[in-house]
Amino acid sequence: MYAVIETGGKQYRVEVGMELEVESLGVELGKTLTLDRVLLVADGDDASIGRPVVDGAAVSAEVVRQTRGDKVIVFKYGPKTRRRVKKGHRQELTVLRISDIVLNGKSAAKAAAKAETDAKTERQRLEDAAAAQAAKDAELAAKLAAATKKPAPKASTAKPSAAKPESAAKPSAATSKSAAKPEAAKPQAKAAPTKSATTRSKASTPDAPATKPAPKAAPKPRAAAKPRPTKKDE
Repeated sequence: MYAVIETGGKQYRVEVGMELEVESLGVELGKTLTLDRVLLVADGDDASIGRPVVDGAAVSAEVVRQTRGDKVIVFKYGPKTRRRVKKGHRQELTVLRISDIVLNGKSAAKAAAKAETDAKTERQRLEDAAAAQAAKDAELAAKLAAATKKPAPKASTAKPSAAKPESAAKPSAATSKSAAKPEAAKPQAKAAPTKSATTRSKASTPDAPATKPAPKAAPKPRAAAKPRPTKKDE
């Protein structure tokens, strides 16, 4: 529900709980006043339009604080008269908080409070339902975990049999025969040639013919310079 009120020569659209600045009303802080100049009241699709005011409608407001508006510069100028006037003005304002809108005994504040409580109860109901569902889910999960859990296998008490030492392997006949035969004498490696033999072989090999540099081409003879003409020749 909202309403259109008139105060200080201006019109304002107000709702329950909102704050607005109006021209100074000269009321102390914390006091509650009733605004009778209600031009329109709308509740959903229904609207009551006043001529000029709505009968049986009233708006209650609480005074929050007294303040002043922004400065407005007033400048007057008179041409050809050397007249200049500059003034500043700050309007005195009163801040109101709308507490209730009443139309034919129907209160907007009570309707808003009822809607808020209904919303709270609905939220609480949903929270309780969610908590109950969570408890059921936890119980079902515990049952499934207990059903799927199997007992651990018991450890066997039988002592392990002592391992018997393996009998030493008897040497085979082939290995005994091979051990009996003496190894054949291997031919000795040839002795490495001495330094004197290597030096003699180097001396006996003829040296490689040295490569001679190619002869350079003879420079071309320069052409004889022509004699320059002198004054005598002219």
